[in-house]
Parts: sequence; structure tokens; C-alpha cells
Amino acid sequence: MIKSVAATGSTNRDALAAAAAGAPEGYWLRADLQTDGHGRLGRVWQSPPGNLYASTIVRVQPGDPSPASLALVTAVAVHETLAVYAPSLALMIKWPNDILIGAAKLAGMLLERQGDAIVIGIGINLAAAPAGLERAVTCLADHGPAPDPGIFIEDLASGFARWLGRWRGEGLAPVRAHWLAAAHPPGTALAATLADGNTVNGVFDGLENEGGLRLRLADGSVHVIHAGDVFLV
Repeated sequence: MIKSVAATGSTNRDALAAAAAGAPEGYWLRADLQTDGHGRLGRVWQSPPGNLYASTIVRVQPGDPSPASLALVTAVAVHETLAVYAPSLALMIKWPNDILIGAAKLAGMLLERQGDAIVIGIGINLAAAPAGLERAVTCLADHGPAPDPGIFIEDLASGFARWLGRWRGEGLAPVRAHWLAAAHPPGTALAATLADGNTVNGVFDGLENEGGLRLRLADGSVHVIHAGDVFLV
């Protein structure tokens, strides 16, 4: 089920309310415009028109892989869908679920929990990139035609359902394999800002089996990151 609205404060906030009211897994909400969107760590998410602003609900079931690994599932589904619309672009995943073109951010995702429901918010710069940010950003329209977000979400919802089924039926291994194939190569220099504010620098050394980021430090040791902001250096 995909519900589209002209405007709302935040699709994630609305989807969390819908989850609390009993909305089922597979519920999607898309807005043409958000007036109070937010990203990780409460950052303001600018919402210029023509982009994709959407949220979906996953109901955690007994035997599911770690709910945190849904970040990887979402990244893979978004990457795969974008690759259909822009096959010539060098799309890349940055841990855990940002999509980049070069060093510029194209898409981001946010997971929030409400009881047994995981609400996944997805923002993709289809037609416009937000202005005035400290990091590089881009949009599909900078590289070619931008798809209609109302059509794009149909393909994304279908791809996400397929990957969600594989995650449940096969575990994280196929998701992890696709993620690694689409990510920056091993040895890429990264800086990670952790929840306590400290920064760890190292090079990309793959993923743990459950999806944690492996960062190899200068002394050869490996620091595994489960939460934080990661930047290409």
C-alpha cells in the first residue's frame, strides 16, 4: 500500500503514528513536500520539491536478522532502483546507507522504532539538491533526467519487498554481498564520528557478518562501528 500526500511535516513521524495505530508491514507514505523533515541525530532534512520523501513500515518477526541490518537492506534496495534509472552513473553506498555519486550525497535513510515496527525513512535527491550544507550533495537532475517520484516509489517499494524477503528467508549474507559490491573499495580512507563525539580515522576493511563497519586503524587493529557518522576522507 502506497499512500501519497501533497505535504506533511515528516513522513517518518506520520509513519510512526500509523505503526502505533496498527498499520501493517508494507505500508508506504510518500509526500511531495516535507515541512519538518529530519535525518540522523535530529539534523534538519531540507525538502525541495521534486525529490522522493517516503517512509515504510517493517514489522519485526521472530527469527528475523538484527533489525539494525535493515539499514543495509534499504541501502541495497535504493541503490538497485537508482541503478535502473541511471545505469551510467557510478553510484556508491557509504556505510550504513547513504548513496553517493563520487563524494556527493544523493540519498539518505533513517530508521526509527515503534514497538515491533521499524519505520524506515528514505530521502532521495531526484530533482534538486539542498543548498548551504557543509557536505557535498547532488541530485539525479545534475546528471540527466529526473524520474517522477510517484513512479519511482512504485519500483522502490517492489525492490525493497524483494530484498526484505531475501533478508528474512536467506539471512543477511546476500544483502551484505550486494552492499559490499556497491560500496567504496577496501582501503578507502574513512573518518567516523561516534555517538560520544570522538572521531576515529582508518581505512575501510569490510563489514562484520551482522553489518558493523570494520575500520582498520594505523596500528593495524580493527575498530568495529555499529553507530556513528562516516565520511570519506
